[in-house]
This record gives sequence, C-alpha cells and structure tokens, in this order.
Amino acid sequence: MNYLQQPQLIEQHSFEIISEIIAAERPEYRFNDAIQEAMIKRVIHTTADFEWLDILWFSPDVIEKLTASLLRGCTLYTDTTMALSGINKTLLAEFGCSCRCFISDPRVVAHAKDQGVTRSMAAVDLALEEDGEKVFVFGNAPTALFRLLELGAKPSAVIGVPVGFVGAEESKEALVESGLPAIAARGRKGGSNVAAAIVNALLYRLREAQ
Repeated sequence: MNYLQQPQLIEQHSFEIISEIIAAERPEYRFNDAIQEAMIKRVIHTTADFEWLDILWFSPDVIEKLTASLLRGCTLYTDTTMALSGINKTLLAEFGCSCRCFISDPRVVAHAKDQGVTRSMAAVDLALEEDGEKVFVFGNAPTALFRLLELGAKPSAVIGVPVGFVGAEESKEALVESGLPAIAARGRKGGSNVAAAIVNALLYRLREAQ
C-alpha cells in the first residue's frame, strides 16, 4: 500500500487539497489578506470543516495588533491546558513570548471556591494581576471570556473561540461587540484545537517573514 509517511509532505498536500476545494466549491470567496488566509486554512486543516470560511470573524485591527504584540514579546494566557499544549511554544519563545494556563494553579482553585465562580473565571482574575502585555486565547470556556469582558480588561488582543451550547455563542457575540482587537468563532463551533491553530498560523507566517 502506497501512502504519504512524511509529516511535512502530508501537511503540504493537505493544504493543497484545501485550496483546491475552496477554488472549486467557493470560487467567489476572497480572503482579506495572506495572514487571514493562513489562519482560516489552518483551522480548516485542524477540523476538516469548511464552514470556518464563514464563521471565523476578525476585527479590523486584530492581525496588526496580534503581530505587534508577538514581536514585542507578549504573554499568551489560555483557558485550557489543551490549548497551551497545542501552541508551538518553541517558536513562540523565538519571538520572546511565553504562554501560560492557570486553570490548575492552587491560587485559582482556592479563589474559585471562595468566590463561587468557575476556575476559568478565577484564572482570568489571576492573569490580569500579572504585569506585561497580554493576549488571551480562549477555546473552551465561555465563562472566561465573559469574565474578561465584564471586568473591562484591555488586553492587546483576544482570540475567543469557545465551543459549546451554554454561553459559547453569546460570549463570542459579546466579544464581537466589545470593540477589542479580536478573532471570534461565530456560533457554537470552536475549541482549544482551533485556538491553537490560529496562534500557530500567525507564528508560522512571522517565521517565514524573517
């Protein structure tokens, strides 16, 4: 049986197939720019779902803001260890950036219990206490996104793609309306894998530009 075995060739061929399908089935579709195209195609690659062409929303300034933040050496805060694991931290470190997830931090566990809130909300509280430039990356917890917005925080950017049926769609619509530099998944779809894919797509583009 003949099949591709080299990871790089498999990924390259996958993206070629994605481009061919978009050209054939959505010939009228136009990406705003090369970075947005890279992000959407990587999310499609991660999920095998072409609906992302229509549901991944970008604020007008978010790519510029995210790029500048990464080049300045910001800290990314994720709502799950899965998103943290999926982000290319070796490449992130090459830009002087770091990535943290406080969901299992003892301070977060204690704060959540004391305040009667989710650990995702308590993790946002702890992240906001830290110094430095912040980008929030949410793929699973609508309560984390709601918390960030209700506190009136002003991070450099937010990637908000929580998945689910309870509060997920509403939290992302609130992000869209917030005026923050943001990428949001409209509707119920999303996930930690989607959040990581968006970050990685930008990191790969920045590496290519060096």
